[in-house]
Amino acid sequence: MATTDVHPTSPESGTAHGWRPVVGAALGLTTLLTLLLAAFTWPPSELEPRSLPLVIAAPAEQAGQVEGMLAAQAGEDAFDVSVVGDREAAVEAIEDREAYGAIVAGPDGMELLTSSAASPTVAQLLTQSVSGEAPDGSAAPAPVVTDVVPTSDDDPRGSVFNAGALPLAIGGIMVGAVTSMALRSTRERLVAVLGVGVAGGLALTGVLQGWLGAIEGSYWANAGVVTLGILAVALPIIGLRHLIGPAAIGVVAALILLVGNPLSGVTSAPELLPLGWLGQLLPPGATGSALRGTAYFDGAGVGLPLVVLACWAALGLALALVPRREPAAA
Repeated sequence: MATTDVHPTSPESGTAHGWRPVVGAALGLTTLLTLLLAAFTWPPSELEPRSLPLVIAAPAEQAGQVEGMLAAQAGEDAFDVSVVGDREAAVEAIEDREAYGAIVAGPDGMELLTSSAASPTVAQLLTQSVSGEAPDGSAAPAPVVTDVVPTSDDDPRGSVFNAGALPLAIGGIMVGAVTSMALRSTRERLVAVLGVGVAGGLALTGVLQGWLGAIEGSYWANAGVVTLGILAVALPIIGLRHLIGPAAIGVVAALILLVGNPLSGVTSAPELLPLGWLGQLLPPGATGSALRGTAYFDGAGVGLPLVVLACWAALGLALALVPRREPAAA
């Protein structure tokens, strides 16, 4: 009588094998959630000035006293101080985005010049730092505060501008992901991304500027920055998708969401964040800095952010144009 091999299919062995993917998925998702939480909460928990550019307009001796007061309040390395001759030079430094604020000291007391358009958080921090103790330990008199470059009247605290940072980053990811999955050829994907990038830049700027009034300045310049910001995220997805397949979406999305957005400094300032310099080399940070420049500073300080965005977009385009070797026929 022939015998038949019977493979073990007991409930115990089947259950043990069936639980492995469940445990793996649970551990993987838990790790992802932990990384997501850490990425978004660690930078704000370390918020403090790190060589924050600041101008002092005062005679040399008085400027030294003001520096001592700032060091006592925030630490030796908190501010990168430059001394100028008068108030006009201090205002010019702020308008050129060479400094976030200035302290003008004279015989009649101190005046604090801030720029809420550059960063409402920094403007508040400077006000608190100056309204502290004098170098001799006595209470420093409250300075007159002047907002040299304020935010829009419709967004006085910059909350709408700040809230737009994450949707802009997600928008670029969505454009790249949807086009890369819905369209078959790389050429079709590139044409679609370029079209959606331009249309999205015009539409999103229309919402931020025309409807909500969160930004000012030239609509076309702002729309150009938003368009380039979208392309700087979407094109790398298309280019990497051309080389490594659908996994490119996850790679770029993780870089933008877990690194680029938390370190962008849009809601605070790069000089307040650990690794804030890194955030300026990624699309979310570069888009925020460039958009502030076109919206409030007549284009001052937009050179490097635009170069960063252009490099990311060009990298994605270059990857998409790399010839791909087709597998040999069997």
